[in-house]
Amino acid sequence: MCVGMVGRGAGAEGAPTAPGAPADAIRAWQDLRFGMFIHWGPVSLTGHEIGWSRGRETPIEEYDALYKRFNPTDFVAADWVAAANAAGMRYVVFTTKHHDGFCMWDTKQTDYNIMRSAFGRDVVKELAAACRDGGIRFGTYYSTCDWWHKDFPLGSPGGKSKKEGADLDAYVRYLRSQVTELVKGYGPLVTLWFDVPQLVGPEHGIETIRMLRALQPDLVINNRAYSRGSGPPVGDYETPEQRIGTFNSERPWETCMTICHQWAWKPEDKMKTLEECLHALVRTVGGDGNFLFNVGPMPDGRIEPRQVDRLKEMGDWVKPRGASLYATRGGPFKPGPWGASTRQGNRIFLHVLKWPESGDLLLPALPLAVKSASLSGAPGGGPVVVKAGSDGLRVAVPEGQRDPIDTVIALEMDGDAMGIAPIPTTEPSLSQGAKARASGIYKQDWHFRAESAVDGDENTRWATDAGTKSAWLEIDLESEKEFSRARILEWKGDPGRIRAFEIRVPEGSGWKTVARGDSCAKELRFDAVRAKKVRLAILDAKDGPTICEFEVLK
Repeated sequence: MCVGMVGRGAGAEGAPTAPGAPADAIRAWQDLRFGMFIHWGPVSLTGHEIGWSRGRETPIEEYDALYKRFNPTDFVAADWVAAANAAGMRYVVFTTKHHDGFCMWDTKQTDYNIMRSAFGRDVVKELAAACRDGGIRFGTYYSTCDWWHKDFPLGSPGGKSKKEGADLDAYVRYLRSQVTELVKGYGPLVTLWFDVPQLVGPEHGIETIRMLRALQPDLVINNRAYSRGSGPPVGDYETPEQRIGTFNSERPWETCMTICHQWAWKPEDKMKTLEECLHALVRTVGGDGNFLFNVGPMPDGRIEPRQVDRLKEMGDWVKPRGASLYATRGGPFKPGPWGASTRQGNRIFLHVLKWPESGDLLLPALPLAVKSASLSGAPGGGPVVVKAGSDGLRVAVPEGQRDPIDTVIALEMDGDAMGIAPIPTTEPSLSQGAKARASGIYKQDWHFRAESAVDGDENTRWATDAGTKSAWLEIDLESEKEFSRARILEWKGDPGRIRAFEIRVPEGSGWKTVARGDSCAKELRFDAVRAKKVRLAILDAKDGPTICEFEVLK
């Protein structure tokens, strides 16, 4: 397993690298598997997004003065920790400074901090202490960019404006002084979670990481401490945002996702269902990642009661099944529409999220024999029948014994399950991982880019603006390939938007239609063609088309 870049030499391509955390520190972080992300600050008074709303929804002068009115008298750090424990979370990552530059601890580097607010208490100090008392590991988020600080060259809105007289070298010295305060004054930290490095490159970032390693050798650092350019990977782990990462047992990773739509608190924000929350957790861990689930506390300092209730519901489900999540590794079966799997020692846990219409679940054969099978988290273990045959591994559970959210099946193997190479459970698509472009994306938000429709992840999506009636998605297979089938998976939140479409391939200076459809519900079959590029032309939609996966198959 790759555990981050180590040493002070050069990378494989001659690029300099930063020292990585020790393997046992990364493994200890991976074993936690489930954590709480917290985005909070004076911005909660507005109900808008932290950092990004500065100079957008809220004028800069007004935004920068919010701290004078910020007085969250109902803040009790132990209550936050109790909510995390109730959810089954094992660590907390708190936003000590976001892109807006406001500092939530008693920093000596600037007066723009919580001690000068109407509240006047060191929130980070209180939360770090409560985490220690509650048996929760504590980590800090720190924005690499700073749109408020005079020396960071870019400013609000959205880091797109330029500041006169900025000094990036001076800003990096400020950054290093602040993260030194966090590690020395509030640590040891389980992780330091950087974000949006923008202009901070390897020439600044590598030395910052070396400094942090000297302060705390086992500190686990994410991949956003500096912009990598074309250099080697940054930090110890990847951070897919608002989506579930694809299976990767070589490079550690962590999905960060919000319980509602917004990172910071928003009144009446739409909250994920219990099933959505648990499926995101299970699919992440099954892909061999950690799950960092975000809440945004209210202006009074409390986590919104309905969010606390949802976290408690998650914990009620997770705790009886904890052995299938904590300290496990993803696999050996790669996630698929049916669900995901985890493993530890000689045990494999199947997380069946969607049973086939035929009833039984058929998975590829395993190189080890199954000694026993039982339902995990069910009273008495429950009835499970597992049969190995020429067609693979057939798993059967009576319909009445299936969990409506996730049926967890523990398989006892006759050898070490950790040594089994990852096993795909879905037919490989010729389009997966291909280059993609589209006629447009929703609000120009990169989360909804064209590549999201060919990344093999049903939890990401290409989306178009509301009201769009026609659009196209084009993929480049890099070389000519033969195919005769296509699958289009619309976003499950609102399927059936697409009412007419065509599959097209290049012909001369134009495009030739090879198939037509009026519904994405079924696989599309057509005469085999060879092409380097494929275009999905959406001719009619009742609203902006949004597609999770566009698959081209042999």
